[in-house]
Amino acid sequence: MINNVVLVGRITRDPELRSTASGSSVTSFTVACDRGYNSADGQTADFISCVAWNKTAENIAKYCGKGSLVGVEGRIQTRNYENNQGQRVYVTEVYCNRVQFLESKAMREQQRQQRPQVPQDNFYDVKTMNNDIDLDNSFDSDNSFDSFDVMDDDIQF
Repeated sequence: MINNVVLVGRITRDPELRSTASGSSVTSFTVACDRGYNSADGQTADFISCVAWNKTAENIAKYCGKGSLVGVEGRIQTRNYENNQGQRVYVTEVYCNRVQFLESKAMREQQRQQRPQVPQDNFYDVKTMNNDIDLDNSFDSDNSFDSFDVMDDDIQF
């Protein structure tokens, strides 16, 4: 059986770092993934709950915040519990095996300054945020290159 998830999206709120009784670090965060179309209710993104553990959890809490562009690789896991009202609650989450930060903190701050201000209680429009990134000019001048040529001989398949 295969249970593998790959997501690319923006974190919707600052990650929450906690510690278990045994001392393990755990971070919960939500990733907004653009659907590429509008649903009947007008929603353009899916909001997916993610959980990371140990060093990955600590790094996410330290280096990521609301609006950070991340790539998540993991598996879907379900759990359930009984809440204070005695009702059974079912939760589906992505347990992260790997999280990649897809933009630098400086790049995120630059994008945040260029973006119009959004009230704190609203989520960013993921489609608009992704279109705001100018991929041609996203590298520092030290790391950029003018052009490169790919020949048919360079492709291995």
